[in-house]
Amino acid sequence: MTNKSNFTPAEWNVLLQSMIAAGTAVTAAEPSGLWGLLKESFAGGTALAKANNDPGTNELIKALVADFASAEGSAARDELKNKFKNGKLTQVKDKCIETLREAAAIVDAKAPGDAAAYKGWLQQISQHVAEAANEGGGLFGVGGVPVSEAEKATLSEISKALKAA
Repeated sequence: MTNKSNFTPAEWNVLLQSMIAAGTAVTAAEPSGLWGLLKESFAGGTALAKANNDPGTNELIKALVADFASAEGSAARDELKNKFKNGKLTQVKDKCIETLREAAAIVDAKAPGDAAAYKGWLQQISQHVAEAANEGGGLFGVGGVPVSEAEKATLSEISKALKAA
């Protein structure tokens, strides 16, 4: 059973950051305005809650979600926010992709038996965020598309970063 004890504190921090980075990369690819941002943020949070409540969730994922609400999870979120400070959206997206690449390498090395489930879960978070709000269109995304070309490209980048493609 893979859990926090299988990783160094720095590695665990990267894994905690990856949960945010998976959704943030998509949001940064094509900002959807305030309403869309709220929908996309909610989609990311819902994915964490679902993993927490599903008895079939992989043990590594459960451990990460449980730790996300701790002081250590808060510190990881703050560190990721600091990476984004004064950055343009493309830089934010690129930093998220790099975090995901680093997290994938850590899990491949330290928990290969959990790597596929973990990477698939991060891809699910990204996909849910991408589908949360229509892009383009008018008020509240009416007339827009469910997933923009920029978001599709980012989903592809995420898949490559996770070495899941």
